Amino acid sequence: MTRKIFLIATEESGDRLGSELIKALRLRLGDAVTFEGIGGSGMAREGMASRFPIEELSIIGFAAIPRKLPMILRRLAEATEAVLRAAPDILVIIDSPDFTHRVARRVRRRDPSIPIVDYVSPTVWAWRPGRARAMRFYVDHVLALLPFEPEVHQKLGGPLCSYVGHPLIAQLDSLRPNEDEQARRDAAPPVLLVLPGSRRGEIRHHMAIFGAALGLLYKQGVAFELILPTMPHLEAAIAAALTDWPVQPRVVVGEQAKRAAFRIAHAAFAKSGTVTLELAVAGVPMVAAYRAGNVEAWIARRLIRSASVILANLVIGENVVPEFIQQDCTPEKLAQALREVLEDTPMRQRQVEAFAKLDHIMDTGRSSPSEGAAEIVLALLRRPKAGIGPAA
Repeated sequence: MTRKIFLIATEESGDRLGSELIKALRLRLGDAVTFEGIGGSGMAREGMASRFPIEELSIIGFAAIPRKLPMILRRLAEATEAVLRAAPDILVIIDSPDFTHRVARRVRRRDPSIPIVDYVSPTVWAWRPGRARAMRFYVDHVLALLPFEPEVHQKLGGPLCSYVGHPLIAQLDSLRPNEDEQARRDAAPPVLLVLPGSRRGEIRHHMAIFGAALGLLYKQGVAFELILPTMPHLEAAIAAALTDWPVQPRVVVGEQAKRAAFRIAHAAFAKSGTVTLELAVAGVPMVAAYRAGNVEAWIARRLIRSASVILANLVIGENVVPEFIQQDCTPEKLAQALREVLEDTPMRQRQVEAFAKLDHIMDTGRSSPSEGAAEIVLALLRRPKAGIGPAA
């Protein structure tokens, strides 16, 4: 019997998870599985044609949503109808909860027999914790990327949640230096990575402040070699924003060039986000910062509940990475913190020691997260397809 799996991913990171999951499932099921859904170029390379381009759903910031609302509502309806027409053996929603969870709720109301897996837990540990309990009505199993998330869902009354591992686990060789790269990491002048963000809105909010902080550091006589990794679609925006920087970085483009820069970096100056965990796994001490627009900042101040917004801090379980958010994100404060991670200081040493624990903290005992995710999807596929969960 051929099984049909419907997947929905609306961002590049979710597309990468989806493509690896498709590979893992195909290894187990061979020709006895077909894939339909919504995804990007990675999932397309695995033979899954997307129902519409996901790039139009790559939205950052609450303020951007009203302008895009008619398109978002149209795509929500299209995605829901596509799932129901396909009548899959299972629906896998991947990250992007503001979109994918709305689809899942609609599908569950109209066809409760379709099992639903959520690959990547929403950040219920940071804000809107009530989402965890609400998810029990339309999600049968959460596949978590972070080791503390199953316990969080249990405490909050969420659905069954299993830690399958973070994709970084399978990428250690590309992040950690060989002997020659370690020698450059330890040499003078130290390589300082600057990572202002992966979206245009983040670049707009961060580049001027990041440039000013680096200019102060340079004026203080601190030596460093500056490298700014970015992606091809952001290269022009980065180049335009760099014209006013007092210290010009070497810009490297593409994922491979970014990883090569990580392997020789002595320290990093990063926008708060997933990249902080990537840097921590690579063993690169850092300073993290984040600035948002006024609307986003006002909402975030009232909703965020976690002790830190730095993903590396949350996984490690202690606030070892300094974070400078909104009004604290000033050139003066950033320059001082950068000096501490560039030089041999207690702050830098504390980070190095904490990052060394990550292999143990993030270990799953499996060879890859996609294999763990595939095992759970297959287990749900084998369940009788009737009345999986209560309708929301």
